[in-house]
Order: sequence, then C-alpha cells, then structure tokens
Amino acid sequence: MQLFYSRDITENSRSFTFDKEESKHIVKVLRKKQGDTLYITNGKGWLFMSEIIVSDIKSCTVNIVTKKLEKKRNYKLHLAVAPTKMNDRYEWFLEKVTEIGIDSITPVFCDHSERKVIKPERFEKIIQSAMKQSLTCYLPKLNEAVSFKTFISQSFEGDCFIAHCEEMNRKSLKQELKPNKEVTILIGPEGDFSLNEIDLALQHNFTPVTLGETRLRTETAAIVASHSVAFINEI
Repeated sequence: MQLFYSRDITENSRSFTFDKEESKHIVKVLRKKQGDTLYITNGKGWLFMSEIIVSDIKSCTVNIVTKKLEKKRNYKLHLAVAPTKMNDRYEWFLEKVTEIGIDSITPVFCDHSERKVIKPERFEKIIQSAMKQSLTCYLPKLNEAVSFKTFISQSFEGDCFIAHCEEMNRKSLKQELKPNKEVTILIGPEGDFSLNEIDLALQHNFTPVTLGETRLRTETAAIVASHSVAFINEI
C-alpha cells in the first residue's frame, strides 16, 4: 500500500482534488490512471480509500470509497531535542522517530548549541514523508523552536525526563518508564546540557536519566529514547 497525505481532506469529504504538485507526481511519475485506488490520510488518524475519477497532471481527483479512523497509540511521547551542528543528522532523527512513533517534537536551543537556526518547512516535509513511508495516519506535531528556558517554563502532563551525561545521580530511563503514560524527554546538544540547565530542569521536576553506559550522539540518544518508550508500551 502507498499512502498519500493532505491536511485538507476531512471525514466529511466525498471527493478530493490533489494540488498541482501531488497531481503531477501521482499521474506522471507513478502513472496512476482513472479507476486506480489511492490511500490517503489527513494526519489526524483518518485513512481514506479512494478511486481516481480524473487522472490529470494538474488536478488529480478522487472519490472517497471508504474511511476509517485508525486507533491511537496507548501512550504520548514528546521529544525536546537540541538541533545538531550537522543539519542532516537532525533530519535523520526526525525521520526515524516518526517511523518509531512520536506525537510531538520541539527543537530546543541550549547553552552549548552550535546551531541556532533551523528550517521548519523542510523538517515538516521530512516528517510527512516518514509518516507516509511508515503507513501511519497520525502526523507528529513539529513545535516552534524555543530556548531551553522558554521550554522548561511550560507546564507538562505525565512523566518528564532529562537525559544528560554529567556524573551525578541519574536513573535508568528504561527502568523509569511505565506503559500507557504521557512522556516528555529532553535531549541536549553535542556539548550536553549546561549545569545551569540541568539544575533548572530538576527545579521543574524533570527526572535525570541515563540512556545506557555509552555516550551517544544527540540524534542517537533521541532515537534510543523514542524506541525505549515504544518498547515499554508493547509489553
């Protein structure tokens, strides 16, 4: 099955016309024609089975045949991850955590961050592509990039963790995680969180955790954290 995405299709839609770019991809690249079946999601959990009625490279139109609201995961995961120095590493992280399962992502600029500018439009496209590739119908939310101080001052539901490398009292994330919970995990930049940031997180009731015995890159740590949450919820 190949999955297409559009935020504009709703559960009340009876027909739908793709934009020019997607229409060209469907008709010219994929060579889809009238009568072919397309599966579409709006990223809000709905899966639509449709049939092409107009095979046009500028306005491919389909009739909605069936619709189904896919079941949500039994947990919620919010990852707050500092942008990496090499942008492609962060993009790789976005792709993989979307495949594994995540609800929201916040880029967080920290004291030791070397990258202070991101391209949210490109990040959004990568997340959308990963959602389609993994055949899931819930699009993770990419939040606006914020400073560490701004992020930590928010209120959070569920369990909150900060993963850092300082030699201080830390617990094992896999031992702290519980199924069916809402979880927020902070992952720092290449130079780790500063001591001031760690102290501020503790003041806001974040639990300090370790992800294992080895020192992980930012993007690797984020993937390990997301997989740990997914694994706990499969038991």
